[in-house]
Amino acid sequence: MSWFKRDRPAGDKLAKAEQGERHVRTEGLWQKCEGCRQIVWKKEFDDNWNICPKCGAHSRIDAVTRLKLLLDGGEYQQFDAGLSSSDPLGFVDSKPYSQRLQTTQEATNLADALIAACGRLDGRPVQICSMENRFIGGSMGSVVGEMIARAIERAMAQRTPLIIVSASGGARMQEGAISLMQMAKISAALMRLDEQRLPYISVLTDPTTGGVTASYAMLGDLNIAEPGALIGFAGPRVIEQTIRQKLPEGFQRSEFLLKHGMLDAVVPRLEMKTYISQALKFFVG
Repeated sequence: MSWFKRDRPAGDKLAKAEQGERHVRTEGLWQKCEGCRQIVWKKEFDDNWNICPKCGAHSRIDAVTRLKLLLDGGEYQQFDAGLSSSDPLGFVDSKPYSQRLQTTQEATNLADALIAACGRLDGRPVQICSMENRFIGGSMGSVVGEMIARAIERAMAQRTPLIIVSASGGARMQEGAISLMQMAKISAALMRLDEQRLPYISVLTDPTTGGVTASYAMLGDLNIAEPGALIGFAGPRVIEQTIRQKLPEGFQRSEFLLKHGMLDAVVPRLEMKTYISQALKFFVG
C-alpha cells in the first residue's frame, strides 16, 4: 500500500501529460459555426471558402483569399503595397498609433487595410480593391483612401471596370478628420469614373459599417452583398438608444437591406464571381 501511495503522483502526472498531448494534437482542428453553432472540422470550412457545410452561414475571409476566389487562377498584380500611414496626428490611445500600425503590419503582412490589384475575372481585365478586416478593423484611413483613388485612376486610364470589396468598421479614429476626408475624396473620384461611363461594382461583406458604408460602399452601379452580412452606419444598440424603439429582427443584415431597397442583390460567396461576370457583360458587353 505504501508503494502505491508513493508512486501515484507520478501516474497522475503521466495521465495529465497524455491528456495535454491529446489536447495539443486536436487544438485548431475544429471550428464553431457562427450560424448554427455546430462544431465543424476546420478543413471542411477551409475547403468550402469558410462557408458552413451544415447551414451555409458565411464566415469572414481575408483579403488575399477574396482575390483568389474572384480572379482567374487566383492571380493578380498588386499596387501601392508600400504605402503606409505617417501617423499625422501623433495619436495615442491604449498605445501609440505608430506602434499599433507596426504590430498589425507584422501580423497581417500588409501595409494597411486594403489590397489594390488588377487581374482578370472570367477573362476580363478589372481593377479590384479588397479590404482586410484584421487590419485595425478594416478601418479607412489616408492610405486606404489614396489606394482606392489610385485604383480609380488606373481604371479610367485603362478603361477597365472597378470592383471594391468592403469589409470595414468605418473611418479610422486614429487619423481623425483626415480619415473622414477620404469619404469625399473617393466619392469625387467615383463621380469622374461614372462620367467616363465605366462600371463600378461594390461588394459588401461582413461587416461593412460607418464611413465606408456612408461613402463608396453604397455608390456602386451595382451594390451586392454576401448572405448575412452586417451592413449599416451606426450600430444597432446606438440606434435603439437614440430612437428608443426595438429594432426589427435581422435589422442591418444584407437580406433586410435587400428587402427595403438598399441593395441590388444578395449573392452567395461561391456564386459571386459568376454573378459579377454576368453583370459586367450587361454593363460593357
